[in-house]
Amino acid sequence: MTSETSRYSKIFSIVKRSLKGEEYDYTSGSIREAIVLLAIPMILELSLESVFAVVDMFFVGKLGENAIATVGLTESVVTIVYSMAIGLSTAATAVVARRIGEKDEKAASHAGMQSIILSVFITILISIAGIVFADEILKLMGASPEVVSEGTPFARVMLGGSVIIVLLFLINGIFRGAGNAAIAMKSLWLASLTNIILCPIFIYGVGSWDGLGLIGAAIATTIGRGIGVLYQCYYLLKGTNNIHIKKEHFTLDFSIMKNLITIAWPATFQFLIASGSWIILAWLVSTTGGTSASAGYQVALRNVVFFILPAWGLSNAAATLVGQNLGANQPERAEKSVLLTAKYNAIFMSGVTLTFLIFASPIISVFTKDPDVHDTGTLALRIIGTGYIFYGIGMVMMQALNGAGDTRTPTIINFVGFWLFQIPFAMLLAKSFDLKETGSFIAIPVAETAIAIAAIYFFKKGNWKKVKV
Repeated sequence: MTSETSRYSKIFSIVKRSLKGEEYDYTSGSIREAIVLLAIPMILELSLESVFAVVDMFFVGKLGENAIATVGLTESVVTIVYSMAIGLSTAATAVVARRIGEKDEKAASHAGMQSIILSVFITILISIAGIVFADEILKLMGASPEVVSEGTPFARVMLGGSVIIVLLFLINGIFRGAGNAAIAMKSLWLASLTNIILCPIFIYGVGSWDGLGLIGAAIATTIGRGIGVLYQCYYLLKGTNNIHIKKEHFTLDFSIMKNLITIAWPATFQFLIASGSWIILAWLVSTTGGTSASAGYQVALRNVVFFILPAWGLSNAAATLVGQNLGANQPERAEKSVLLTAKYNAIFMSGVTLTFLIFASPIISVFTKDPDVHDTGTLALRIIGTGYIFYGIGMVMMQALNGAGDTRTPTIINFVGFWLFQIPFAMLLAKSFDLKETGSFIAIPVAETAIAIAAIYFFKKGNWKKVKV
């Protein structure tokens, strides 16, 4: 067997193991292999999560401008729910990973169940609020009366399913912290496949049934996510290599909940800050450029999310490696893992940048044939894409801090970067310099680059190595 054949055989073996979800000790052995074993299922997991938004936009795009604007504006608000889901998931990942690194699997399972109980209590209230105030939320987002009238049922179903969104993110965070990334990936496969099948059926109908129109997309997405959650719960209760929820774990443990909240609230606020900034930008684009500009921006944003989530998956691998290696009292190995992951992410994101610069027009044309919407979407995709390398590096550094349980530092970075810089800068360009929606587009890569530089600085300081969870 030649050395080249041997190399390809080894790569194939690692890929196969990562997809199968074989048990692996991430606190010893090759760091490169550990990154690949975690990153492949994590990248596929979040790539498939982005499929929800892209599939909805693809099928809904054929329903017209108002439908596109409705999905875009609703998804902008749902990002607040995503922020809470990611915040709670971040806490669960950090605590579970630390316990796994300490070789205390019972404590990891108990912490995971406590995070689920906590999240259900919180998000049921959010779901109820979303159902009741869906129309008012669309109005606040600057939607036209036609969009509010047509889109309220869609928004009501999407926001009402907030508890399902949070559970899907949270439980996958538990599996990621435990190093069981393949189960998290498979739950998204199942959810996404269900959504892809149901979406066109529920929107356009089948046979003599005419379908439900726009609201059908929301129902299909919610059902898909719900099936993914049921799959996750099956494996939690059945038990995996190192996570097994038992009857005793359902007992409320307020000390662990307090610890989770201590990590989760800044993490939640961290992502609320970021998503809130995106909402302001969506409002700014809508008010300065009109419905066509808003629709074009939302189409571009779906593609931005689609390509950025794989990089986020790679960053999640860094978070797991940091948490487990700190639990094993190996901070230097944790740091090396992050730096190597950042290198891989930068390489991947440079390819995305070239893709957006060269193929922005044909990518946008897949989702809309409206000339004005297409032109705005193409411009947005090209401008936002210029900052992708910094997005990738910044993501890894921020997730490394989160994985260590230091959620406060990324929160401060986000607050300064988004609210004290990005929003004022976008307002200045859009209104004072009269660049309209283009000004908002330019502000995104500029702010993200500054945020990445700040994250690198604080990671290099190394205070995260001393955090206790």
